[in-house]
Amino acid sequence: MRTPASTYRLQLTSSFTLFDAAEVVPYLADLGVDWVYLSPILEAEEGSEHGYDVLRHDRVDPARGGAEGLAALSAAAREHSLGVLVDIVPNHVGVASPVPGTWWWDVLQNGASSRYASWFDIDWEAGGGKVLWPVVGDDDAGSIEVDTAEGVVRYHDFTLPLAPGTSTLEEQHYELASWRRADSDLNYRRFFTVKELAGIRVELPEVFDASHVEIGRWFDEGLVDGLRVDHPDGLRDPGDYLDRLAGLTGGAYVLVEKILEPGEELPTSWATAGTTGYDAMALVDRVLTDPAPGLPLLPEGVDFHEMVHGTKRAVTDHGLRAEVRRIVRELPASMSTPAVEEVVEQPSRNQLEDAVAELLTCFPVYRSYLPQGREHLDEAFTAARASRPDLGPAYDALEGVLSDPEQPAARRFQQTSGMVMAKGVEDCAFYRYARLTSLNEVGGDPSVFSVPVAGFHEAMATRQREWPAAMTAGTTHDTKRGEDTRARIAVLAELPEVWATHLARLQELAPISDPAFASLLWQAVLGVWPASRERLHGYAEKAMREAGDHTTWTDPDEEFEAQVHRAVDAAYDVPEVAAELDALLARVAEPGWSNALSAKLLSLLAPGVPDVYQGSELWELNLVDPDNRAPVDFDLRRAVLAGTAQDPAAIKLHLVGSALRLRRARPELFSSYTPLEVSGHAAEHVVAFDRGGAIAVATRLPVGLAASGGWRDTSLTLPKGEWVDALTGRPASTSLAELLSRHPVALLVPASAS
Repeated sequence: MRTPASTYRLQLTSSFTLFDAAEVVPYLADLGVDWVYLSPILEAEEGSEHGYDVLRHDRVDPARGGAEGLAALSAAAREHSLGVLVDIVPNHVGVASPVPGTWWWDVLQNGASSRYASWFDIDWEAGGGKVLWPVVGDDDAGSIEVDTAEGVVRYHDFTLPLAPGTSTLEEQHYELASWRRADSDLNYRRFFTVKELAGIRVELPEVFDASHVEIGRWFDEGLVDGLRVDHPDGLRDPGDYLDRLAGLTGGAYVLVEKILEPGEELPTSWATAGTTGYDAMALVDRVLTDPAPGLPLLPEGVDFHEMVHGTKRAVTDHGLRAEVRRIVRELPASMSTPAVEEVVEQPSRNQLEDAVAELLTCFPVYRSYLPQGREHLDEAFTAARASRPDLGPAYDALEGVLSDPEQPAARRFQQTSGMVMAKGVEDCAFYRYARLTSLNEVGGDPSVFSVPVAGFHEAMATRQREWPAAMTAGTTHDTKRGEDTRARIAVLAELPEVWATHLARLQELAPISDPAFASLLWQAVLGVWPASRERLHGYAEKAMREAGDHTTWTDPDEEFEAQVHRAVDAAYDVPEVAAELDALLARVAEPGWSNALSAKLLSLLAPGVPDVYQGSELWELNLVDPDNRAPVDFDLRRAVLAGTAQDPAAIKLHLVGSALRLRRARPELFSSYTPLEVSGHAAEHVVAFDRGGAIAVATRLPVGLAASGGWRDTSLTLPKGEWVDALTGRPASTSLAELLSRHPVALLVPASAS
């Protein structure tokens, strides 16, 4: 199996196609990249900017360059000795705008008799033999038009097929229903709460074969070297899927977008090199965060885990209620307690739905893979019994069923628990909990505020031993804040009093009725300041609607939203507000750049395969998508790399290029992991380790370092031999004051390798 030394993620769209990516390949090769890493390339919905709404699995998206574009990209990669990694989407297909010739169109046209009916996870009985299609606006049923001449049904921009031999709407195999019924009555599995993404049953051999026919061609023709699997937790059996994928690709390099909670381990039986790196990213962020801020950065009395219980329960009661109801429908007619194996009196349907919802709420990780992960299910039952003891008989009835890997309800419960976690935590609680928002990141737990250096070393040693080829991420297309935005916000942990003072003043000048949301918003503004008004308004709208406690996407509160938007405008229109932001920026900018370089060095040199998200070799001050999918100025980056243009972030590009070229040329220097001893006055401000010949030295907590008088007598114990800093070309000194006199980081290599 060919394994990358590093990857570089490119976001492909109709305006940045595979042909455009091919033109970027020479720059990536010069930068030191080993593999180019592509966002999904199968044909997606028209106008899709991300590619996760796949329409057809038998061809590369023409809008993204088609088969010719992939061939051009692959040829360019081969010419420069780069591998190719592609993101694939096995869990679902796009159904936002039904298209003739697609599987979904055929199901809508022919119903349960469609050859593709079993390919989708549809509960036909619950829908009265029809697919519920909840798209009709309030009091807008009159806009539905049946066009018998064309054989279609039209509703505004939607076009749906008429079943053969029919003409009336009532005869169709779908029910055009109010959009408000989606959350409670939808009868097909979807991606999270997105009804426009319908789940497919890839566990069926015929569905796997049909949905992977083009992917198989890529490997048969040598166009692609590896895959990144999107959302494996949505699959019925991820382990079995990965085994079949290995058979299709000949055991190629495969990563999984799997979110691990603190302390959770990836199943070692899976045919994968590891995760896409959110777990490593969380460790890097936390080892650079002050563990003991002198002042809470959130109003007192807010407990993150209590908040999460509430947000997850809201998801099971509202956004994913249809999924909860379906689990209950799949329970066997009679159930027994696991302890005595006696049939028990079955609780009512309402009680069972309530109990299933509470168990999903209490589930501590994304999902189990029974019999693996049974301990997580046991933990959920224990927590649910404590939080809702009134549902004891329902838990007794459910426990035997949900712990049986062969039970349909247990399998569906496993597919659903990750949906609840994602919507309740990432897409809700992360927009409410404002203690320190650099920690509110996918794959991280904001209640874990910091990781000590020793803990970081222990985790990295384990990673080197068990998952040496897993990905290490800094920024992704899904991160809530870009890597350098997080690095700047993290400085606030060292300046809690300063932050509290400025936040209070901002609240006086541009008040927001929710202090926690005000803190979250102003941290985001500070993280990317100065930024355009348009970007910050877009972020503010997304953040407050995702938080969902004052306003939502489906039921906006105009008064609260106007208040928040006025605060954003004040940053541009009220000089006193701009002055507060400028004063804060003056305090955090320099230590923020120190954090950013340290985080980048740690990510690049830590065990695993480092990924550079497009453009992040220069400063990456972005917020959540679509902000982080903005076009990249590759001409500028080429020029900075060539030394023909200047940029304030040139040092970051120099760091990235130096580390990537070293990893690609000298893999033997990255064969182990050994923490290095640091002694002296400021020893706690250093993270240093030896990868077997390549040494990383990074500054942590730069504000505290400066306040304590700098490095002074702090020294680093280096392995025997002569060492050179690859960033400066200078011989390495064991004195931190001398070694880090030019940059807050050092990349040391044996003098013979410099």
